[in-house]
Amino acid sequence: MTDASGRVAVACPACSPAEPTAHELLKPGGQATVRCGACGHVHKAALEPAETVPLDVVVSQSGESFTATVDAPADETVAVGEEFVVDTDEVLMSVRVTAIETGPERRVDSARIGDVETVWTRGVDNVEVNVTVHPADGRHDETRSVTTAVPGDHRFVVGETATFGDDRAVIERVRVRDDAAGYHATTFERAGDAVLAKDAKRVYARVRGGRAWSAW
Repeated sequence: MTDASGRVAVACPACSPAEPTAHELLKPGGQATVRCGACGHVHKAALEPAETVPLDVVVSQSGESFTATVDAPADETVAVGEEFVVDTDEVLMSVRVTAIETGPERRVDSARIGDVETVWTRGVDNVEVNVTVHPADGRHDETRSVTTAVPGDHRFVVGETATFGDDRAVIERVRVRDDAAGYHATTFERAGDAVLAKDAKRVYARVRGGRAWSAW
């Protein structure tokens, strides 16, 4: 599924007047403004409106789910891991695709939108991340598990101190979610390593030394 800065195939008057070539869509509309991906020429192009179909989208957030219906281009594809905006009268939010259903009990990693019955997603504007907080002295029997709510683009940085509930703790390790893209590992533990909150499966942190630790 493309976003507002997606790509379109049109002829370029500068380098390809006879054959369509990939362009970046700068400004949508009937007379759209596009930039040629081959030579960089910016020009106007007449774009025919794409056929759209109603697409059911299940959105999960904070342990709850709801279904929205959006109009989507029938010939475009949608894939697990992609993000798009659900824009309806009831909701406006960014989501990430977690599953695609093309029929009863039939799930695929990608599909043409016209062939999709339901897209399952999770909200990524604001997310809840599980955090394991260890006591300063390393006593595992007093390790706590808490949940922190943060914007999806918040960065958890290994080595930095953050507040989790009532605790100030140093981030020691971050595990990445299975649906996150662009990371070279599934766990990060070197100082300076950073993971976006919407991509974090679990954060591991340790209370800073010198603080009193009280059991639940």
